[in-house]
Amino acid sequence: MIVVDTNIIGYAYLSSERTEQAERAFLKDSEWVAPLLWRSEFRNVLAQYIRRGVLSVEEAEQVMDEAQALMVGQEYEAVSSDVLRLAARSGCTAYDCEFVALAHGLGVALVTVDREVLREFPEIAVGLEEYAGS
Repeated sequence: MIVVDTNIIGYAYLSSERTEQAERAFLKDSEWVAPLLWRSEFRNVLAQYIRRGVLSVEEAEQVMDEAQALMVGQEYEAVSSDVLRLAARSGCTAYDCEFVALAHGLGVALVTVDREVLREFPEIAVGLEEYAGS
């Protein structure tokens, strides 16, 4: 089991330079978990793709449905006190700290590409490239 941030889920479903790494991470450990927040963040990414004309609304809905199917039963509510303490300690956003708090609570790694999270939480956060290997 690993906690993945929204970017990692996005790379798995939206073609990018990091899609192959996300696929390798999934092959390494297919039990991806995330705080419920990932849904809102991912919807925001999809809305940007719609506005730029990269995806139609229907295509974005299909991508969202597929991503939600992957994450069914793998979503957790973040503990507010943990998130706030981590945010105060680090200066990272509360959004980012939801992923960190979940990883801490489950005792597993957080796979991310967020440089600030990697810098502030080296004990739990691991970069996608490092995790997935080459």
